[in-house]
Amino acid sequence: MENTEKMIRTAHGSERVLAPRAGKLGKGGGKWKATVRGLFLPVLIVGIWQMVGSLGFVSPTLLPTPLEIAEAFVQLTLSGELLAHLKISVVRASIGFLLGGGLGLLFGLLVGFFNKAEQSLDPTFQMIKTIPHLAVLPLFILWFGFGELSKILLIAKGAFFPIYLNTFLGIRGVDSRLFEVARVLEFSRLQLITKLIVPAALPNILLGVRLSLGIAWLGLVVAELMGSSEGIGYMITDARQFSQTAIVFVGIIIFAVVGKITDSFVRFLENRLLKWRDNYKGEGTMA
Repeated sequence: MENTEKMIRTAHGSERVLAPRAGKLGKGGGKWKATVRGLFLPVLIVGIWQMVGSLGFVSPTLLPTPLEIAEAFVQLTLSGELLAHLKISVVRASIGFLLGGGLGLLFGLLVGFFNKAEQSLDPTFQMIKTIPHLAVLPLFILWFGFGELSKILLIAKGAFFPIYLNTFLGIRGVDSRLFEVARVLEFSRLQLITKLIVPAALPNILLGVRLSLGIAWLGLVVAELMGSSEGIGYMITDARQFSQTAIVFVGIIIFAVVGKITDSFVRFLENRLLKWRDNYKGEGTMA
C-alpha cells in the first residue's frame, strides 16, 4: 500500500511536504530507539560510578559501588527483610493515597461544579496546601501518636491537593462552546456531567493522580524516617545509624523504582482512557 504525502500551506503561502507517517514496523522501531535513549544516561552514570569506586577514589562508606549495592539487595531479598518492609510501606502509601486522593477528587468535583462551595472551601484548602509536611508532623505525633494513623494521615494530606486542584481546574477549564452544543442536543444535567464535563476534565484529573502518587511516596518517606519501626524508611534510618550505606542506597532505589512503576501505570491508563485526544507529541513524531 503506497504512502500518501500530505501538503500544508504555511502562513507565508508557501508549501511544504510532510513525510508520511511511519507504519507499524516504524512505530515498533521508534519505541526501541526511545527505550535505548532512556537507558543510555543511567547506564553511563552507573558505569562511571562503578569505575570510580573500583579505583578507590571514594570510600565505600560514603559511596558504595553499584555491585556492592546489588549484593546488599540480594542479601536483603534472600533474608525476606526487604519484602517485609516493602509490603508495609506499600500498604501505608496505598491507604494514605486512597484516603487523600478520594477526598481530593470528591472536593474537587464539589468545588468545580458549585461556586458557593468554591467560595466556602477553596480559601481554606489553599492555606493548608502551603503548610509543609515537616511543620505538621509534630502536631500529628502529639494528636495521633507514633502509630499508623499519624503516618497515613500525613500521606493523605500530601495526596489530597494535587487531585483536588487538577480536578477543580479541569472542570473549570471546559470550553464554554461545548455547553452550547449540549444545549442544542438537549442534554440532561446528568448527561452534561457524564458525557461532557468529566471526559473533558479527565486529562487534568489523571495528571492530578500522577502527581498525587508521587507526593504520597514523599509523605511516606517523611513519616517513616521520623518515627517508625517498620517500612523502607525505617530500614534506611536503621542502616544509616550503622553506616551501612549500601542498604541506604537499596532503600532509595526501591522508592524510586516503585514510584516509577506507579507513574507508568497511570500513564498507561491515560493512553487507554484518552485515545480520543489528538495532540502534539513532539518533533520526533511528526516525521
